[in-house]
Amino acid sequence: MSDQSCPPGVCVPRPVRAPEPLTGEEQELGDLAKALGHPARVRILRILSEHQACVCGDIVGEVPLAQSTVSQHLKQLKEAGLIQGEIDGPRVCYCVDAAKLKRLKVLVAGL
Repeated sequence: MSDQSCPPGVCVPRPVRAPEPLTGEEQELGDLAKALGHPARVRILRILSEHQACVCGDIVGEVPLAQSTVSQHLKQLKEAGLIQGEIDGPRVCYCVDAAKLKRLKVLVAGL
């Protein structure tokens, strides 16, 4: 809570009422925000967005983390639906899910 008080007539107490359940959009935005809650995942999403194509092993070289840690971050982004992964022989290639990224932008803009 803030120690500052509101000027007279500006802050009006809200009536007490039962809390409303979270909306689907609030839950969706919360899930996507959680997926982006680590700076490494933000960087990975940025890298994939810049390439606009599937990227395989190059991601590890652009993030100052161990390969296993990068793999965990990729897994979280994939579970949130922000990226897609495709098996290409012994490796997995990743790309941004453009529709999901657009949806994230709409949800954030609606705040």
